[in-house]
Amino acid sequence: MDGIIPLWKEKGMTSHDCVFKLRKILQTKKVGHTGTLDPDVEGVLPICIGRATKLAEYITDEGKTYEATVTIGTATTTEDASGEVVAEKEITETILPIDIEKVAKSFVGEIEQIPPMYSAVKVNGRKLYEYARAGIDVERPKRTVNIYTIELLKPFVSISPEHNTFNIRIKCGKGTYIRTLAVMIGEKLGYPAHMSELKRTQSGIFKEEQCFTLDEIEVLRAKEEEASFLYPIEDGLSDMPQQHISELIHEKVLNGVVLPEQFIKERNKGRVALLYKNKLTAIYVKHPERRDFWKPEKVIELREGKLN
Repeated sequence: MDGIIPLWKEKGMTSHDCVFKLRKILQTKKVGHTGTLDPDVEGVLPICIGRATKLAEYITDEGKTYEATVTIGTATTTEDASGEVVAEKEITETILPIDIEKVAKSFVGEIEQIPPMYSAVKVNGRKLYEYARAGIDVERPKRTVNIYTIELLKPFVSISPEHNTFNIRIKCGKGTYIRTLAVMIGEKLGYPAHMSELKRTQSGIFKEEQCFTLDEIEVLRAKEEEASFLYPIEDGLSDMPQQHISELIHEKVLNGVVLPEQFIKERNKGRVALLYKNKLTAIYVKHPERRDFWKPEKVIELREGKLN
């Protein structure tokens, strides 16, 4: 079984929980997720099955869309609703929706973030949340992330002493911490803040309406209707240039042969997916040492008779 499942991860589960359950449902060990979602977060989590696990890193790198609720006036240890309150400030003014959106949109583009202490980012071989749980404060490395768009969602309500939340939709690149973004927006508005709700509505080409829950997958699997929830491997590379190759080149690619640049059409991209008869064969990249040559980064297709 090879392909990609657009899973709807429900609240209360870790991404690893989803992988573990799918291994049991599908009776296969080759299952991998494409980017961790915190237990309190629900949303689109593409799951790679079989040979598609070789593509997990590329799918993880594709853009994502989130809908978040930001709460103004309180900050927490975890930057979301699960943490302990560490800062409070009474709201004594009214902030109009147009001003909220103006501040939020000021973060569109390349921005620097400092990952939360309660995160899986590693420092000196240990995850930050391990330091946090041990009460150890460590310097966190800054990271540059891309925010493509931010928009304020309805209902458009002013921040006031009676109302301290607003909803935003964010389209962003990999590695973006939405809870940290919520804190940054709050700071620019003049208040401590945290992310109180989060939902991922899109990951790569996969959208909320395409997704299946674990229960739905289990029912369909029992009916032997895997085709209804399993998408082709090729769908996982929507952002990568794709090139169809001839039978002669296909044979070379299966053997991992280095190709002269003349055989690559999308030479300015640095990476290309090679397909034969509409099936993904391999991913090639510019050769780091041999000018005008491309080398296989990953060969995906199996030769006939070769076990997966």
